[in-house]
Amino acid sequence: MEVTGVGLTQLPVAIAPFRGDALAPQKIAAIVQADLERSGQFRSVDTSGSQLDEASRPDLALWRQRTADALATGSITRLADGRFDIRFRLWDVVKGADLGGQSFLVTQADLRLVAHRIADYIYEKLTGERGIFSTRIAYVTKNGTRYSLWVADADGENAQSALTSPEPIISPAWSPNGAQLAYVSFESRKPVVYVHEVATGRRRLIANFRGSNSAPAWSPDGRTLAVTLSRDGNSQLYTIDAGGGEPRRLMQSSGIDTEPVFSSDGRTIYFVSDRGGAPQIYRVPVAGGNAERVTFSGSYNISPSVSADGKWLAYISRIGGAFKLHAMDLASGAVSAVTDTTADENPSFAPNSRLIVYATQQQGREALMTTTVDGRIKTRLAGQGGDLREPDWGPFQKQ
Repeated sequence: MEVTGVGLTQLPVAIAPFRGDALAPQKIAAIVQADLERSGQFRSVDTSGSQLDEASRPDLALWRQRTADALATGSITRLADGRFDIRFRLWDVVKGADLGGQSFLVTQADLRLVAHRIADYIYEKLTGERGIFSTRIAYVTKNGTRYSLWVADADGENAQSALTSPEPIISPAWSPNGAQLAYVSFESRKPVVYVHEVATGRRRLIANFRGSNSAPAWSPDGRTLAVTLSRDGNSQLYTIDAGGGEPRRLMQSSGIDTEPVFSSDGRTIYFVSDRGGAPQIYRVPVAGGNAERVTFSGSYNISPSVSADGKWLAYISRIGGAFKLHAMDLASGAVSAVTDTTADENPSFAPNSRLIVYATQQQGREALMTTTVDGRIKTRLAGQGGDLREPDWGPFQKQ
């Protein structure tokens, strides 16, 4: 994993090697450290030469000399039945305070998840906000003539195939409870919307009307999907019950309306329309009514994503033939370019609104990237081979 950039204020944190880490199939401390660095909120302090575990009382004066504000220690022990006992403790080095710890008893398959949960604990204790390291992302790959839908950890590792098809799969969208993915499949030689249960692989058909059925987006309560249908002519926005049924048209438009996404309060749908001549982002009340234009800088703006806190709109703007990720402060309307790449697509916010995942091309290769909203810290994620596209960041996991 490559992390680039420097944040304005980063908390110096030391993640000491866990006792027993060297013999473990996953390096817990290294995963925790990478998670925290990727958030943009932390910088790592050198821990070489330290021999500590969660039961040790560290010499905090020594760690203050190393400029650490916080220190995590721990151990990993393999039990006779093959499971792993993982324990850790967090220290506030500045105040000399014990910030608590946790213990886990897990199989080898869950070692990475435990590392992400430890990173979440540290992040929340030190920032006051929930960490997003144990969340998941979904994305699509094209490898030769095969399309695959993947579910992976938030760092791109531990990818599991949810679906493969010889026909395109596009627009995966997580349900608010993280149990389902909506997506569009072309397996019946036209775009059709399905909802897929991640745990079981079962799926149900949601929209297979005349013409095109595309761009599913979940309402925050999980009861409704917004979709783009061309059943009555042009591509227009509809809402449909998450169990299926008859869709309800949102508004009448002479242009093409697509790429709907709900605001986190469920009251507004942001979408892309060419009703003004070129693609721009608009919003409309969820009950329908008059649409309001949102983007005014640039002549081609697509792929809206709204942060969970309602403060930010991420989108892709075409500038001189280059497609670049931008972020808009919704309160002020101020817009800033976030990346220096030229083939960005499909931004999606982390559930804590602090990071954005997107697909791009880097050094001639397809890549999944995360960035802080200000663009200062970027990380290339692990990903499956082939063309990587259309990432979507899942919700917080239940504790």
